[in-house]
Amino acid sequence: MALHPVLESVTNRIIKRSRPSRGAYLAHLDAARLQGVQRSALSCTNLAHGFAAFPPNDKLKLREQKKPSVAIVSSYNDMLSAHQPFETFPQIIKEAVRTVGAVAQFAGGVPAMCDGVTQGQPGMELSLFSRDAIAMGTAIALSHNMFDSALYLGVCDKIVPGLLIGALHFGHLPAVFVPAGPMTSGMSNKEKARIRQLYAQGKATREELLECESASYHGAGTCTFYGTANSNQMLMEIMGLHLPGAAFITPGTPLRAALTAAAARRAVEISQQGGGYMPVGQLVDEKCIVNAVVGLLATGGSTNHTLHLVAIAKAAGIVIDWDDFNELSAVVPMLTRIYPNGDADVNHFNAAGGPGFVIRELLDAGLLHDDVNTILGRGLRAHCAEPFLDGDNVVWKPVPAASADESVLRPASAPFARDGGMILVDGNLGRAVMKISAVKEEHRVVEAPALTFNSQEDFMHAYQAGKLDRDFVAVLRFQGPRANGMPELHALTPALANLQDAGRHVALVTDGRMSGASGKVPAAIHVSPEILAGGPLGLVRDGDIIRLDATAGTLEALVPAAVWAARTLATADLSPSHVGMGRELFAMFRNTISEAEQGATTFALPSPIPTTVPLHEGADSGDIVPGSDEDTLIRNPK
Repeated sequence: MALHPVLESVTNRIIKRSRPSRGAYLAHLDAARLQGVQRSALSCTNLAHGFAAFPPNDKLKLREQKKPSVAIVSSYNDMLSAHQPFETFPQIIKEAVRTVGAVAQFAGGVPAMCDGVTQGQPGMELSLFSRDAIAMGTAIALSHNMFDSALYLGVCDKIVPGLLIGALHFGHLPAVFVPAGPMTSGMSNKEKARIRQLYAQGKATREELLECESASYHGAGTCTFYGTANSNQMLMEIMGLHLPGAAFITPGTPLRAALTAAAARRAVEISQQGGGYMPVGQLVDEKCIVNAVVGLLATGGSTNHTLHLVAIAKAAGIVIDWDDFNELSAVVPMLTRIYPNGDADVNHFNAAGGPGFVIRELLDAGLLHDDVNTILGRGLRAHCAEPFLDGDNVVWKPVPAASADESVLRPASAPFARDGGMILVDGNLGRAVMKISAVKEEHRVVEAPALTFNSQEDFMHAYQAGKLDRDFVAVLRFQGPRANGMPELHALTPALANLQDAGRHVALVTDGRMSGASGKVPAAIHVSPEILAGGPLGLVRDGDIIRLDATAGTLEALVPAAVWAARTLATADLSPSHVGMGRELFAMFRNTISEAEQGATTFALPSPIPTTVPLHEGADSGDIVPGSDEDTLIRNPK
């Protein structure tokens, strides 16, 4: 199948745009690769520290420096259901790599916080920052230079993007991502949403709400709705960083354990010593990133990835923006209906055909690049498969020709929608992202007076006081990354949904996030630039008519140009969001973070490796005099 012309055009534009930074990245990768296995460069003291606590046989292999050593980087903790299964994975991995003559060490753990626990709480203001903190933790784990490849154990919102960003900064090392899988299905998502709305109306008690939530989130594994966590898993599949079909196999099952062991062996096979060398920095290229965007759109994935995919690409020297998402969304069909874009959960989706079905349908429609590297080698079509047990080993079979449930998963020839359900809106209020796959047609255009709020608490107080029974556009300001870390505002969803169900025309416009569970209320989110970067959202006043038009892709305050030009940006006391719950430790993040459309990152694009310059006369090799011309050139290459 020939590539769709829009896919080809967007990909070529990204390649051209990224050429300087991608070239610099690959130069860094090659320099690290040419240095070889770093254990051989360590002093005896360094190396002895690196394997002092190792079992004798494993220690012998490391001393000989001939067998691959695999790093394990894990987000395990036993408070969060998605990460609890990782407790047993290191032992499975160590035993599996020994069977192929290698060794594995637990290189380091990274933090994992749950947006489900911190929603509406001060801790949520650390959530987005945790992604880059996880990337830093990953770098620290790998900085010992003891490893030939790495296994990354992670699932949820910021964890997988953070691990991948960290992995890409060690792009010369092969990487295999290892999921824990979703919990088994509990209370239906539709019933859970109904009870949440009743509670917001005061028609359900806290005890009834807690019983509902406990029936929904009831065991080990990922939450089963299609939010950011499960979007992460879909993207790892379509980027070729998982073994095929690994994403949605539930924890505590023989197949889950066998897939973990198989992933460990694959990490050995794609190391330099394993003969199938595939560094992650080569695997994640421009075509791989485009495939990820397509996969996100085709499955109605999380809006958070309009930040995370930008940041992941940036770590590999690739530059993408929301125009790329928008153009692809116009031609990528919606193949799934998974909550919040439908009633099914990810277990139903997997049973209907799962990721391999989606990949095959998109490849056959010319909407994915097949000529990419994956952990299996060259070509994405190898990932159009699902895993089964054959004794204690995993075997893969082609995914079924037809969906097992077309209310959940459809072929590209008969999609749920002809577009990807995510659009860019822009105008005099800035640029923003909208997820419209769950928004009915009659709610896609809202024109109503603005009501401004500086916090979600202010909004909820107004709602609970009965002041919002009207048509309005809620303009929730000072929620951007520089202001307070760009928290998710999912706590507003039940209140806004109640107002919409009551016949009111409502919408949300914010520089904050609305989470992977963005639903049926129209919401323009991630408004960029934010107010602290001079963004025009700070010019809105109560009563201004705001027009949010998802059909035309516009976001505008209908205010006379002269009046608009005469206004000054609103201000707010943000100090309460900067202290307490550890937030004061993240001041450096707030001060240095990029805009939302640039990925909300604290790191920069790769820059060229400084060139060697002649030394000044009389200097010894490597002796650069501080302040000299040579020193200036090395620090600030032209």
